Amino acid sequence: MSQETVYAIASGKGGVGKTTTTVNLGTALARAGERVAVVDVDLGMANLAGFVSLTPDSTTLHDVLADGAPIDDATYRLADNIVAVPSGTGLDEYAETSPEGLRDVVDELRSTYDYVFLDVGAGISHETVLPLGLADAVLLVSTPEPAAIQDSSKTIELTDRAGGEIAGLIVTRTHAGSDISYEEIADRLEIPLLGTVPEDSAARESVYAGTPLVVYEPEGPAAVAYRGIAGKLSGLDLEGPTAEQDPDETDETDAEADDSEATRDDVSSAITEAESDP
Repeated sequence: MSQETVYAIASGKGGVGKTTTTVNLGTALARAGERVAVVDVDLGMANLAGFVSLTPDSTTLHDVLADGAPIDDATYRLADNIVAVPSGTGLDEYAETSPEGLRDVVDELRSTYDYVFLDVGAGISHETVLPLGLADAVLLVSTPEPAAIQDSSKTIELTDRAGGEIAGLIVTRTHAGSDISYEEIADRLEIPLLGTVPEDSAARESVYAGTPLVVYEPEGPAAVAYRGIAGKLSGLDLEGPTAEQDPDETDETDAEADDSEATRDDVSSAITEAESDP
């Protein structure tokens, strides 16, 4: 997996933690000394900038794709070793973009940075499917909810049609007290399980603070999980006193109180239903 340097972070539906995953995997690798670029390729519903307290002063990815602006002009330094390429938020700018230009953007960033993470929009459109085929591999993000799993199955099919390859599944908002087997979810989807990220109140707090979770609460359970996944992708030993902690080892009392109503049967039914869709 160390030969893969461009990852598309994708999900079948919104609200599963895709942008949070993009930002934290990238930041974890940057803090380990890797040069990283995170790119908001959700051209219609951009939100990466808000997650990292970035206010683009002028040029965005929209300008690169619409007017041929240099990618360097739309690249903003976030911290040591990590930059972001945000998309614009204006509908007029969005209407003028040409997603086909993403290929040149990815090629240029690939030649400059050790890792490039593409934050892909949810849903089915040309601009969301295109990055799935441009990346070296796709990281699929999903919660354990049946609807999210069902949509994940469709994203796997879209990736295949785009000529892309799934590196594995990241299950977010997990709970130690759940009766759901996350390995079973991955097995049913026929992709590897890269890791699980437990429910962590610090995740929401970090978004409001505009600071990546691995910086905001570095020894929290979700941050530890993200470092573990980043280490698995890169082959690096990412230091941290609790880096070897099981990401699902959270307080069971709290976990059971907030646990999802999804059951193992619900998840299996969702996958089966998705597989049977024409």
